[in-house]
Amino acid sequence: MSKKAVFAGLIFDEFDRPVEIAFVGQDPCYVVDDQGFRRHIISETVDRQVLDQMMEMVEGNEDAITDQTAKMLGQDDIFTRAMIANQIKQMDKQFDQLLQTGIPEDARAYMGMMGFKIIIDVHGNVINVFQPGMGIEGDED
Repeated sequence: MSKKAVFAGLIFDEFDRPVEIAFVGQDPCYVVDDQGFRRHIISETVDRQVLDQMMEMVEGNEDAITDQTAKMLGQDDIFTRAMIANQIKQMDKQFDQLLQTGIPEDARAYMGMMGFKIIIDVHGNVINVFQPGMGIEGDED
């Protein structure tokens, strides 16, 4: 079970209202206002949907991502490429760790300023993920 709501402050309901964070016991939850009823959705269910969508975008583009990352780092050598490729292959393990540690608050604030936004319904299903610069909106049924 996750210890943090990974995308706290970046999740909105279908009416573009920010979703609150609350704890039920030790479990972080996203709280959606359903016509006055506050639905508590375990954050990990929403967070995993978003992370799965991100992983789907990476799949099939590993080589391009490795190339661009190495160039951005200014270290376009075989060892750097191998390290980056290995990290991409282990992305699911990194996501598990992210569910435990969360994204730092300043990084989430930056993501929000850049336009990153997640829309969920009252049941915790991800409707859209808006990612700046991606030009793709995720649609989860």
